[in-house]
Amino acid sequence: MTEYVLAIDQGTTSSRAIVFDKNCKIAGVAQEEFAQHFPQSGWVEHEPEDIWETVVRTCRQALANASAEPNQLAAIGITNQRETTLVWNRKTGKPIHRAIVWQDRRTAERCAALKADGLEGTVTARTGLLLDPYFSGTKVAWILDEVDGARAAAEAGDLAFGTVDTFLLWRLTGGKVHATDATNASRTLLYDIHAGDWSDELLDLLRVPRSMLPEVKDCAAPFGQSDPELFGSALPICGIAGDQQAATVGQACFQPGMMKSTYGTGCFALLNTGSEAVASTNRLLTTVAYQLNGTPTYALEGSIFIAGAAVQWLRDGLALMADAAQSGAMADAADPAQQVYLVPAFVGLGAPYWDAECRGAMFGLTRGSGPNEFAHAALESVCYQTRDLLEAMQKDWSGAGSTVLRVDGGMTASDWTMQRLADLLDAPVDRPDVMETTALGAAYLAGLQADFYPAPEEFAGLWSLNRRFSPDMDQDLRDQKYDGWKDAVRRTLSTS
Repeated sequence: MTEYVLAIDQGTTSSRAIVFDKNCKIAGVAQEEFAQHFPQSGWVEHEPEDIWETVVRTCRQALANASAEPNQLAAIGITNQRETTLVWNRKTGKPIHRAIVWQDRRTAERCAALKADGLEGTVTARTGLLLDPYFSGTKVAWILDEVDGARAAAEAGDLAFGTVDTFLLWRLTGGKVHATDATNASRTLLYDIHAGDWSDELLDLLRVPRSMLPEVKDCAAPFGQSDPELFGSALPICGIAGDQQAATVGQACFQPGMMKSTYGTGCFALLNTGSEAVASTNRLLTTVAYQLNGTPTYALEGSIFIAGAAVQWLRDGLALMADAAQSGAMADAADPAQQVYLVPAFVGLGAPYWDAECRGAMFGLTRGSGPNEFAHAALESVCYQTRDLLEAMQKDWSGAGSTVLRVDGGMTASDWTMQRLADLLDAPVDRPDVMETTALGAAYLAGLQADFYPAPEEFAGLWSLNRRFSPDMDQDLRDQKYDGWKDAVRRTLSTS
């Protein structure tokens, strides 16, 4: 009798594994951090073996913590840091370079050159994305151009490309399966989200051989079985989705107009637009929210590169606090007369600005500004950036009118931050009971394929509210504060 689903949640700074039971409750969890590598300014890399080894160890530990035997698992689901790029040798299974992380900016000049050639419109029309180093395509091209012998090996069919989900699936199945899902494919700059296939036009543009690419499947699909030596028996792998799309599923945002925002290292807001792939005129992304039974559901997405990372900077870079959890209390104790703004453009700004060259700045400092004001500015910067995204979505699509924002991620544990978010958005913010929505989404997709979990409509009924934060700020103050933010951003942009 199967009683559980195992979700692999492979993130930017750690790998986690969570065992969920039939009622979507957590039965066991394990987490392990791994090293970040910064070989040059703006470059971010991971050791692929660190990713793999931490995934295997956390899966085994989570099963042990749940007192679950392998034969009690209905399926495995995978969710992953998106856009992070790996290339490996098909014969040996060994990567030919470290993983290039989504935050990495090394291909900024390549993206700028393509823009200068007038190619961004073509890319956006096919992929829903913008020409930015954030996405996988130019990362693959960089590896092929910079690693000795890589391009020749790729053209000979000896190399495989994949985002983290694909790499893990390859390893879990002992090299038998080279596949991904539509959500991860839609983040590569190589996938036509309208045709539902890799784009030969874009492959030619970036000089990426089609033979390197994985098969694209639904989010809930038979992806193969794990090598029995890993966990004691062969386990079906039945669900894959990129982390932000998995969180959208975990938040049960199945109806057009529903919106979720995840606050982790960065912040990622997705608005379900249903069967319509809305073309943004406000520099948002059009992406696949999820794909079931061969039918994609689309979303508008806004990506903020720095959210929780701003608090980590205060803690680790400036040593203004011992624990990130202190930030809410510090912000609450800040002098309300001071208007200090942090524009956390440490690696440029994402949506709706997409300025890869600008860098972080602070405005409004006085002799009275101290740690509390810095914490206040860092937390408010996340709220302001979310408002930027919401306003852009409302301009792009009429269905985004009056929305309730469902939130998840580490920062949502701060009541102060969530209340300030509702205040500055002038919209309700709902925090769910189950905060591990990314892992839950992966588990649900796998369980749906394995007939372990119910249809989406019934699953949506299981979503439960922990707390709703309602706006409680004077409109004039809200407008005044947001005007100050927009002025600070204008002063920060590299084109200002």
